[in-house]
Amino acid sequence: MSLPGNQRVNHPSISFEFFPPKTEKGFAALKRRIVDDFVPLKPSYVSITYGAGGSTRELTRETTLAINTETRLPVVSHLTCVGSSRNDIAQVLDEYQEAGISNILALRGDPPKGSDEKTGDFAWAAELVAFVKKGWPGMNIGVAGFPEGHPATPNRLVEMDHLKAKVDAGADYICTQLFFDNRDFFDFTERCRIAGINVPVIAGIMPVVSRANLQRMAELSPGTRFPAGLLKSIARTRSDEQVERVGIHWATQQVMELLAADVAGIHLYTLNQSRAVLDIYRALGIEDSRQL
Repeated sequence: MSLPGNQRVNHPSISFEFFPPKTEKGFAALKRRIVDDFVPLKPSYVSITYGAGGSTRELTRETTLAINTETRLPVVSHLTCVGSSRNDIAQVLDEYQEAGISNILALRGDPPKGSDEKTGDFAWAAELVAFVKKGWPGMNIGVAGFPEGHPATPNRLVEMDHLKAKVDAGADYICTQLFFDNRDFFDFTERCRIAGINVPVIAGIMPVVSRANLQRMAELSPGTRFPAGLLKSIARTRSDEQVERVGIHWATQQVMELLAADVAGIHLYTLNQSRAVLDIYRALGIEDSRQL
């Protein structure tokens, strides 16, 4: 069992997440940003997301292969059940394996609006994990965890059953969705242990960078809890620049507390920007993640 990039389990990982650009100009800008801003930090890995219903499948594949070739950073590519056939997944995994990419994040995925959410050969992420583990045993597989609860599974006991099914199918680690109160994360990891889930759990952190960003988070993740202390601090601000400073400070305190508690890793959602996550990283007082 290991974290992406063959990171030692007893050594916290630091990673960053990006989404695939939709234009050549955006793609060039992202590659330049990763090379200039993130490669020097020597992160444990970077990950590339999927759109709803696999809408960015080809862009994800192209971005993953390009980042792997041009930066030599360990790359984790998202794969989703929704909109994917066994043949689709097999072709992508064969290409990744040939390119030396050995990390994927297996997700159920979100269906496009107005579509059948069961479209595809895999109904649940556990089925996708089992398929990958059987055909490509060398792949390191991550799955998603939800410290505040899965929005589609209000029964928290059933939610943990589903998570355990993914781990039992062969998942090597869990990477959580964003959260703003570390107590939710600590409670989640404890419930994992009670359920017999003993793989590493990486904490997903996204700083608030503007009021519009805050509203967007609330819309995309209806179950997200925004602590009163964070909202009170934002309410005192008069500009998005001040909101960003509040968000960076809040997320930095989260990361420092998590690292002090010996978390397995920190996964920073970048929204394809640099400043906020780089400020958080620099506040840790390290030059690269291998110092942790």
